[in-house]
Amino acid sequence: MFDQKQTKNYSTMLVELTVQDQIEALKAQLTGDLFSDMDIKDQIHNLEMQVNGVKPMDSHFDCVGCGS
Repeated sequence: MFDQKQTKNYSTMLVELTVQDQIEALKAQLTGDLFSDMDIKDQIHNLEMQVNGVKPMDSHFDCVGCGS
């Protein structure tokens, strides 16, 4: 069986795959119209930041918009 570290890595990979699937599904919804795509692009950006483990550089507090 898996030890605890391997199980955590496997769980992390599953979450990342799920997030990647969400990103791909959102990208498929883009229309090319800046105003109608704004919310979708924001969701994509937030998910990509979550996958990459990134916070805004000047953030000394947690980001309210993305939950980082």
